[in-house]
Amino acid sequence: PTMELLLKRAYEPALPTDGYRVLVDRLWPRGLSKERAQLDEWAKDLAPSTELRQWFGHDPARWDEFARDYRSELEASTAPQDFLARLGAQERVTLVYAAHDQEHCHPLVLRAYLQTLLASQP
Repeated sequence: PTMELLLKRAYEPALPTDGYRVLVDRLWPRGLSKERAQLDEWAKDLAPSTELRQWFGHDPARWDEFARDYRSELEASTAPQDFLARLGAQERVTLVYAAHDQEHCHPLVLRAYLQTLLASQP
């Protein structure tokens, strides 16, 4: 069984179809209560480093360099493998994030990296 990885903004309503909900931001989303977030886990260790996040500043012009540097951070960390091991047999996992720009946000890079790891598993 393959794991489906979905992306969803933290401010969108949580739905039963989201499956296992994981906040993948280093900072808690502004104005969002823990009750409304309905998270199963907060995986700060999967987020970009504070330095990289601050350098990027959600500037689309820096996206390609940000994505490359963030992927390097993920490759240098055991957090992605540990995360997938913790998930076990979850069929659907929703990566929850706060960014407004849904085309230039770190969960896109994270999901692609996790999918690569899943595809390489025996």
